[in-house]
Amino acid sequence: MPDPQIRKTQVIVETIHHEFGPPPDAPVKRGASLAVIANPFAGRFEAELTPFMDDLKPLGLRMAQDLIDALGGDAGAITSYGKGAIVGTDGELEHGALWHVPGGYAMRELIAKSHAIVPSSKKVGVMGARLDVPISHADASYVRSHFDAMEVGIPDAPRPGEILLALVMTTGGRIHARMGGLAAEDVKGEDGLR
Repeated sequence: MPDPQIRKTQVIVETIHHEFGPPPDAPVKRGASLAVIANPFAGRFEAELTPFMDDLKPLGLRMAQDLIDALGGDAGAITSYGKGAIVGTDGELEHGALWHVPGGYAMRELIAKSHAIVPSSKKVGVMGARLDVPISHADASYVRSHFDAMEVGIPDAPRPGEILLALVMTTGGRIHARMGGLAAEDVKGEDGLR
């Protein structure tokens, strides 16, 4: 397959300074890297999709690095992540699943402590559709303070023959998280869970 045809990219960063209660010692940054690409399978059924995952790997790495740079440039400061895709209406949900390996593994390659599975969401949607991308701790999925989501979308995407790809990262958990469970500072990092 040819390299992905990119129509546009976008990087969004929000800095969370306050969530009621006392201000945190340091703000938390949460960001998303988005790319809108042509869907090479739009309008038809294709039995073999997996070769396109390899074609998406360089894009995944570039998007992950762009997001790390936007969040301050220190991959060690990233504590949680997630990924997602919105497939235009001429495609199928499975086309969004192609993002699992190139999107997830790109972040795991660039973030030193990233043993945990990268949570994901995907859907077929019209232009302007929004997607809640789930977020969890990058090294231990059971860290409740980092269960979160970030809503992403681009007003003119995806067009029917496109896919909107998303990566999300944060520099911390929810401000004032107090639901118990495994604390980030107690993570052993042995199995991606605890």
